[in-house]
Amino acid sequence: MKASLNRAGADPATLQAHDLLEAIHRRYGIDFRAYALSSVKRRLQKQIDLEDLPSLAALQEQVLADPAAMARLLATLTIHVTAMFRDPGFYIALRNEVLPLLRTYPFSRIWVAGCSTGEEVYSLAILLEEEGLYDRCRIYATDLSDEVLNKARTGIFPLSPMQEYTRNYQQAGGSRSFAEYYIADSDFAIFRSALRRNIVFAPHNLVSDTSFNEFHVILCRNVMIYFNRSLQERVHCLFHESLLTFGYLGLGRSENIRFTVHEKDYEEVAAKERLYRKIK
Repeated sequence: MKASLNRAGADPATLQAHDLLEAIHRRYGIDFRAYALSSVKRRLQKQIDLEDLPSLAALQEQVLADPAAMARLLATLTIHVTAMFRDPGFYIALRNEVLPLLRTYPFSRIWVAGCSTGEEVYSLAILLEEEGLYDRCRIYATDLSDEVLNKARTGIFPLSPMQEYTRNYQQAGGSRSFAEYYIADSDFAIFRSALRRNIVFAPHNLVSDTSFNEFHVILCRNVMIYFNRSLQERVHCLFHESLLTFGYLGLGRSENIRFTVHEKDYEEVAAKERLYRKIK
């Protein structure tokens, strides 16, 4: 998906950023051209500073010649702000509104799109475990970045935010001691391997990849806020195609389905938590 650009009216920095994204797409097949340009430009400047380079042109030359430099840039361009049981009210809505329906199915497929380093994936696994549903579910956790997927697969997270995560877990209706789910080791929390037994971590690019299964639940929270309008529309079509009728779509609190082509195909389940049910 290519973002349109009025080159005649664009400033030099915008033109250089656009040309860099075009070059990355041609060289690596990774497409950031439909991401919100203002956010991309800030992150490109951050990478220029990190690499101690003089300009966008120098960054472009570096990443096209060196795949390792491209991997570092990819880590900067992709957004990885996440937490366990982030927005506890969302998990309460899942417990009260979604899981009762999942109990009626012999097996359920859940897609966590843009899973980042996995904190929300493990939160979901814990939720399903406590509700006695985990062995009847499979979670597909996908992200553009292999680097963050590799981190997610380990189930190892910094120990420092565990007090915050414990509060989130308790506010989300957790029924056990959160510490039961991990082992503290020096500066890290190592989550129990049993939580990974029904998780499939895999690369998937929301910009260019197609549907790969039919799902009872799709969660994509705080990802599309970084996309421009045309890419948001494309992703909403992808999710609609991938979601079974009467399946659930969960978005971030700054995201919604208003003014999308599929707005009338959903009903609100929990408006504040941006949780919707596909009705057609």
